[in-house]
Amino acid sequence: MKLFENTEVAFKLKSDSELERAYFLFRLIQSQPMVKIGTAVTNFALKAHLPVEGLIRSTVFDHFCGGVTEEDCIPNIEKMYTAGNVHSVLDYSVEGKEEEESFDSAVEKIEKIIQFSEEKDSIPFAVFKPTGFGRFALYQKIGEGKELTSEETGEWDRVKDRFHRVCKLAYSKDVPLLIDAEESWMQDAADDLIEELMATYNKEKAIVFNTLQMYRHDRMEYLRELHQRAHQKGFHIGMKVVRGAYMEKERARAEEKGYPSPICKNKQATDENYNEAILYMMEHKNMALFAGTHNEESSYLLMQLADKYGIDKNDKRMWFGQLYGMSDHISFNLAEEGYNVAKYVPFGPVRDVMPYLIRRAEENTSVEGQTSRELNLLKTERKRRKL
Repeated sequence: MKLFENTEVAFKLKSDSELERAYFLFRLIQSQPMVKIGTAVTNFALKAHLPVEGLIRSTVFDHFCGGVTEEDCIPNIEKMYTAGNVHSVLDYSVEGKEEEESFDSAVEKIEKIIQFSEEKDSIPFAVFKPTGFGRFALYQKIGEGKELTSEETGEWDRVKDRFHRVCKLAYSKDVPLLIDAEESWMQDAADDLIEELMATYNKEKAIVFNTLQMYRHDRMEYLRELHQRAHQKGFHIGMKVVRGAYMEKERARAEEKGYPSPICKNKQATDENYNEAILYMMEHKNMALFAGTHNEESSYLLMQLADKYGIDKNDKRMWFGQLYGMSDHISFNLAEEGYNVAKYVPFGPVRDVMPYLIRRAEENTSVEGQTSRELNLLKTERKRRKL
């Protein structure tokens, strides 16, 4: 049996009813029309303030999210850690807030998560999105090299202060901090700021991690150039490597505005790009890798590379990561083998987390084979339990 086909290990934490709920949800997600209809109906119900939050909570929310608050998530986190040796990354998944007050509130939320992470072995990282700390349009304007007004300059200074505030705390608590990537047209400004943070806080080891979305064909070049600068300035690179989360939006914008799409021409090119990135990082010292992937072949490759380069399974410079509610066959089987594994555990008020959940569903329908693989494994485990 191949490692990731062991469904007994993969789903050992799921009760029979949780297994049935997962099977039901992935059957729904497999259908693109159902996802579109479900998204439209849910958005309408929430905008009309219909009493649907309980239904959402008991189905899609509880499957893909840890809870409404950090404290809500703790039972799930401790269960995964004690029974499966799978760690968690608490991900405050509220999106689309654009006010200064919400940015300051997000900083306080991340600071609280860093404190949580210091206290609990089960939570080795903290994480946030750049647009959690500042306006999307501001990142975009800076990335495009446009001149800021005096008001915008003050606003950008506050964004940088928020980043430094959480990175300084993460450094003092020795808690690595993952910073997610977003759309390409705002990412340049975020990349420059995060590199500045790495140069400040990553002198001894990687505390600050940027994210590479490898469905972008320019990311290998960026990684190589960053590596040269890190070597010259004497800092460690921390990098979460993922395939990406905004493909449809990226292609649509490129077509609308008439510029070449930043996305690789096909899935094979993306897979090759992803594997090249993890190979490059494993070949070079002074790098720490968080491999965010639901891809079995890439996971096998990373295991082989670790073996080839003599990197221990539990070396803290190498982590595998998957999303909560997905790819348990990868997470729990890798952890069973002794590798460092962490689940991204989203949380937040049901209404505010819905944009995240809708994106998850849409991504699953657009990634060929992902949902059918989940369904087949769930079917296998249902049969195994009946026998």
